Amino acid sequence: MNTIERLTITLTPEIAEAVRTAVAAGEYASSSEVIREALRDWRHKRALQRHELAELRAQIQRGIDDLDAGRVRDFDPERIIQTGRQRSIPPVASASPSRPKKT
Repeated sequence: MNTIERLTITLTPEIAEAVRTAVAAGEYASSSEVIREALRDWRHKRALQRHELAELRAQIQRGIDDLDAGRVRDFDPERIIQTGRQRSIPPVASASPSRPKKT
């Protein structure tokens, strides 16, 4: 059986008004419902951040592993620029509508 624990929280006047407005508009049945949804969203956001941090750490570790294994090249910005230029597509002529000529 789920138990409910009562907590007292303090909100800024702006947030308290937003909660009251949402309840008055019928978007939520009670202010507690608003806070519960906000906390569920907060928990979801934190879980996502933890996942993203774990992925970043894994990418960093792959980079370190590549360094340790010698799978790296010297940084050469000119080579990077040249490669980008070779791969780029020539710009397309402007597609702006032509203006009628004055007579």
